Amino acid sequence: MDFKSGFIAVVGRPNVGKSTLINKITGEKISIISDKPQTTRNVIKAIITEKDSQMIFLDTPGMIKPKNKLGEYMIKVATESLEEVDIVLFVVEASGEGPGKGDMKILEQLKEVTNPVFLVINKIDLIAKDKLLSLISIYHTHLDFDSVIPISALNGDGVDIVLNDIKERLPIGPKFFPDDMITDQPEKIIAAEIIREKLLLLLKEEVPHGIGVEIIAFTERKEKNIVDIQANIYCERDSHKGIIIGKNGMMLKQIGTLARKEIEKFLGVKIFLQLWVKVKKDWRNSQQVLNDLGYKS
Repeated sequence: MDFKSGFIAVVGRPNVGKSTLINKITGEKISIISDKPQTTRNVIKAIITEKDSQMIFLDTPGMIKPKNKLGEYMIKVATESLEEVDIVLFVVEASGEGPGKGDMKILEQLKEVTNPVFLVINKIDLIAKDKLLSLISIYHTHLDFDSVIPISALNGDGVDIVLNDIKERLPIGPKFFPDDMITDQPEKIIAAEIIREKLLLLLKEEVPHGIGVEIIAFTERKEKNIVDIQANIYCERDSHKGIIIGKNGMMLKQIGTLARKEIEKFLGVKIFLQLWVKVKKDWRNSQQVLNDLGYKS
């Protein structure tokens, strides 16, 4: 039997459920999730290997108008992924209003894509069936999609159809990654993302956009089966530093506790986690800081 393989970009506006879909497909938490925009900042690879195929999913940042160098980087990596993949999944929300401005901008880019483009309509539990059919018709007026798949990424409804349609259209190709590999992300990068997810979860609306996490130490104590992790949390204002630390350090302690538990679950070992909060004003416009945090081409 011929082996199939290929890369699949998952694109769409912020908060439409791209990362939730990736995690549901893999059965593992590869991408962090929150209800705040710009949660995904980099292209995260999730790998599904079966007997006859290997699918490599690229969870891309939400496409929005950039306001700083970090935003420009996010748009760049999301756009470049369209040019290098075998299939594109365009994820939208089930809304009777049809595509908004952000969706329309992505649709214009997708018109230049020569490989198959699937329309994945997420959160179908929020819309009546007749409105869903109307929504599909509206999107078809803008692009002739190779497949249209209504899903609920949270519940898993329709996800198997997404995988089947992808496998049907994958090209014959090699196995790019080992069978037991589910992501290409280094463990320290995943640890940094988990810490950032807890910051997104617990902090006020205006704070998370200006936060970055850098792992400065990731050391395994082999004789005790413990990993020591030290991380800097960067924010842009002194007032934000106070919010992150909290009264008597209680907020930072809560962030650290939640992050430690999830990192332990992911790595399967005990974690000793130390967090420091530092102010770097306007770091999202500093190429050097962006490079340090891993946001580089």
